[in-house]
Order: sequence, then structure tokens, then C-alpha cells
Amino acid sequence: MQEGKRQKQVAGLLYEEFNEIFRRLGLNMMDGGMISISSVKVTPDLLEARIYLSFFQVKDPKLALGKIEDKSWEIKKELTARVKHQLRRMPELKFFLDDTLDHVFKMEDIFKKLNEEKHGNSDKEN
Repeated sequence: MQEGKRQKQVAGLLYEEFNEIFRRLGLNMMDGGMISISSVKVTPDLLEARIYLSFFQVKDPKLALGKIEDKSWEIKKELTARVKHQLRRMPELKFFLDDTLDHVFKMEDIFKKLNEEKHGNSDKEN
């Protein structure tokens, strides 16, 4: 199902605000790595916001996600103060691990190995 115009507007607003809140609370750097918000998706009824977080060089992404979830009340409190005039109800926040980067790196490694094997086999034939 396609996202509606209002869903996209609310998601865009929340994305911008989350970036600022994470920067202010120091949540964008954790465990020697960097955390960024890859996307925000809002349900059609605007009552739930799904925040997808990307972890770069974080030793234990699941532990870091747990730390962020522990601070979700503080994040929501600040978010409410920032967008209270733009939204009637504050959506429930749910944080998810976005492992897209991991898949990209794995695919690159696979293609690199396949390419090396292909060139290795063609050299043996000649």
C-alpha cells in the first residue's frame, strides 16, 4: 500500500526532529561507532512511528538499540515539546535495527569473490 501525503509529511517532520534530538542527547555516537536514522515510517492512522536506525562500527548494535529504547521516554518527551503545535497526537515510537548496510557489504564481498574466481579461472584456461 502506498504512503499518503500526510504520512510522508509527518514522517519527514519526525525524521528531522529525531536527527536533532539524537544529536542533542548524544545518541548519534555510541560504543565507538555512529548511529544514524535511516528512515521513519508512519502508519496510516499516524498513531505509530517506526524509526529505523543504522549502526556503523558499533560493537553491539542490539545493545545500543536497547540503550536507545531505554531512553525512548526522554526522546518522546523532547519530541512532544518540539512538535506539539504540528501534531494532534504523538505517535507511539518503535525503534528498529536497519541492517541494509550489512547486506550491502555482504553482497559486495560476494560479487568481489565471484569476480576474482571468474578471472582466476580464465587465467588458468589460457
